[in-house]
Amino acid sequence: MINPSVDIVIQLGLMFAIGTILAVALMTVARFLAPTSKNPNKGLPYECGVLPEGDARLPYNVHFYLIAVLFVLFDLEAVFMYPWAVSLSGLGWLGLIEMFLFIFILLVGYFYAWKKGVFEWE
Repeated sequence: MINPSVDIVIQLGLMFAIGTILAVALMTVARFLAPTSKNPNKGLPYECGVLPEGDARLPYNVHFYLIAVLFVLFDLEAVFMYPWAVSLSGLGWLGLIEMFLFIFILLVGYFYAWKKGVFEWE
């Protein structure tokens, strides 16, 4: 009788071997069956029939990133408020006070960003 721990190692090794063989076989078949093009224009970007002008990696305005981070911050606030609202009856007054404190801290950050002019788009 085979030891159960040895049996698991054999099964995992067999799964790894089959996965590796399958991956190599599929990549080999794709290499031979995939269409190829010798045209030098194949790798160029194409936007609606117009060839691109300039560099595609232009820097974005910092305000874009600040707005995105603030959106994620307040989106996470909503994610944290839902489980709190579901379990509010079990949390009691302490849970209510903690949520008010959480919202207060977020509002302080929101008003700070507002005073710094993060929401002013130029």
